[in-house]
Amino acid sequence: MDLLQPPPCPNERNSIVQVEESLRSKTSGDRRSWDKLSIYRVRGSIADLNRQAYQPQFVSFGPYHQGAEHLLPMEEHKRCALVHFLKRSRKPLKPFLESLGEVARDLEESYDALDPKWKAGNGEDVAVRFLELMITDGCFMLEILRTATQVVDDYAPNDPIFSNHGKLYIMPYIRRDMLMLENQLPMLVLDRLVSVESDGKKDDEFVNNLILKFYSPSTRVTKMGKCLHVLDVFRKSRLTDHDEMVKMGHGGREEIIRSATELSEAGIWFKKSKTDSLKDISFSYGVLRLPAIVVDNTTESMFLNLIAFERFHVGAGNEVTSYIFFMDNIIDNERDVALLHARGIIQNAIGSDKAVAKLFNSLSKDVTLEPDSTFDAVHKQVSRHCEKFWIVWMAKAKHSLSRIRSSNIYVTLSIIAAIVLFVLTIIQTVYTGLSYYKEEPHPLP
Repeated sequence: MDLLQPPPCPNERNSIVQVEESLRSKTSGDRRSWDKLSIYRVRGSIADLNRQAYQPQFVSFGPYHQGAEHLLPMEEHKRCALVHFLKRSRKPLKPFLESLGEVARDLEESYDALDPKWKAGNGEDVAVRFLELMITDGCFMLEILRTATQVVDDYAPNDPIFSNHGKLYIMPYIRRDMLMLENQLPMLVLDRLVSVESDGKKDDEFVNNLILKFYSPSTRVTKMGKCLHVLDVFRKSRLTDHDEMVKMGHGGREEIIRSATELSEAGIWFKKSKTDSLKDISFSYGVLRLPAIVVDNTTESMFLNLIAFERFHVGAGNEVTSYIFFMDNIIDNERDVALLHARGIIQNAIGSDKAVAKLFNSLSKDVTLEPDSTFDAVHKQVSRHCEKFWIVWMAKAKHSLSRIRSSNIYVTLSIIAAIVLFVLTIIQTVYTGLSYYKEEPHPLP
């Protein structure tokens, strides 16, 4: 120690120790809370792109939008569903609340930027209110999911939600709202409710299967493993491997993907993939295979929330973002959409091809693609194919010849007719001459 420097006073040394301990505990505490985050607020410039895509229009799940004026009419139906759920389970409310109370802290920590009015640390009444929200919304969500696989016939025939009329006119909007990132419930809520209801006889895959059947009735049920919420299950179902995934590589330079029309002119043929998995994109022997997709009024909201989840949740992956980025590259205008539609890849349910092109172009706005993206290898293969000049030249020549033939068909037919007429005229002339010489008498000697 420097003799010229006075030693720190006892109070100063204690303050330094306290600061260091606080830093260590805060860092470890932050890490634990970040690990539990799975439901996020969409803020800033991202939300400004399309606020309606992130905000529920019919029903709220969880604390973020609970109490919004335009969503209040659905609260009565939630309470009604809770009564039906409890009556069917033949159990009182208490064991369900106790089960959720055991993991209340974990449920709170699943939410990013949770309002203090929902945090248990602010009083017993707040804690109870949060658990009541979880069980009410959780039971309503389970009742909604069960409409796809089970006959829920204990509701009135004219019930606005669970009647046939409600399933036809209301359920599609609820289905859309359930895929919004800000409108999720932790999977732990649904698993706990089902566990108490079934006396522990249903495993974690039970809820996953309910979600799969609700969103894709024809999907073959597979083991999804641990999932975070409905949006996470839906995302994983769209990325399920049916064949071995293409191995990814990373090059030293950026590969540029041309539009579908340009790729077609370069000799590339488009075909539907064997599955509808968004990862099922491949290129071989001049054939680019893409999964078929239905584009309707819910497509924009669905993809924006999937992209937002991948952006906010560390470790979620970037497969959906990569798919949108890839589709934006090959779709520049309505001609590209028309080409993909003709190949059965895009099923347009929103009207004009121009609107579909605009949709895909807007989805990728402000999207950042990771260097090792899912379709990096496909990018490179397509780019290398297009760089082969002779393939491109032959394809363009063939395309031009086809265009000339189709646009000048009447000229071509006229030329053919003229040639046929000319040949017939020559044949007739020769035949007439031969007949003349054959019929002319020879002179006497």
